[in-house]
Amino acid sequence: MSTTETANGAAGAGAAVPQVPAGADGQEADLAVTASALGYAPGVLARLDADIAEIIARYPVGHERSALIPMLHLIQSVDGYVSPAGIALCADRLALTRSEVSAVATFYSQFRRHPAGRYHVGVCTNALCAVMGGDEVWQAVADHTGLGSDETSEDGTISLERLECNAACDYAPVVMVNWEFFDRQTPASAVALVEALERGEDVTPTRGPETVPTFRENERLLAGFEDGRAQEGPGAGQPSLQGLGLARSQGWTAPRETSEEDSK
Repeated sequence: MSTTETANGAAGAGAAVPQVPAGADGQEADLAVTASALGYAPGVLARLDADIAEIIARYPVGHERSALIPMLHLIQSVDGYVSPAGIALCADRLALTRSEVSAVATFYSQFRRHPAGRYHVGVCTNALCAVMGGDEVWQAVADHTGLGSDETSEDGTISLERLECNAACDYAPVVMVNWEFFDRQTPASAVALVEALERGEDVTPTRGPETVPTFRENERLLAGFEDGRAQEGPGAGQPSLQGLGLARSQGWTAPRETSEEDSK
């Protein structure tokens, strides 16, 4: 797997990134200097800055650093991972240190530290999924791809991750592709899924959009830019709704919050 260059020309994993000149104000000359320092093409940086401005504007004045997580997803939508250049850009635009940005990027497992594949495949092996066959699903996919956890195929099509929880225990064992659910998998069905992705075929998740978006497309969605696909495909399935149905059939409701006056 090569991590020395990304599609937009930004510096790859482990590359040294020069300090970013402060105060880029959108003027062409300043933008070119900043782009050169980061390793982004000027046009790419201009689009990033426009999106970053939109993200920051979602938050109250004085709380701009709350924009960091969606900004990191935005970086992944362009670079395919949280690149050194992206860390430097986020730090500069939010007046943070690169260490502060890196602390967030390394805390959350959705942020990749080297390029993810076009399709990022996550196999859950946490307690319930493991009991239901998750370990066997993982082994079958790992054997088929020849990849270990957090590795990417040479052609950049597939990256693989051994996940600790997909938050879908009612459908165990679960595989995710770019954070879309493929429920109740078997070793054979999971390998067939990966084979379809390797052939460049569209695949349909159990729940969610009609076809799986690419990793970068879904990262842009996670940055808060709608893709118009929210109404596609099924949402919550019957296993997830059984508790709600039971509560409604029994007339159960959540306790009502009481004030001090009510308790007297």
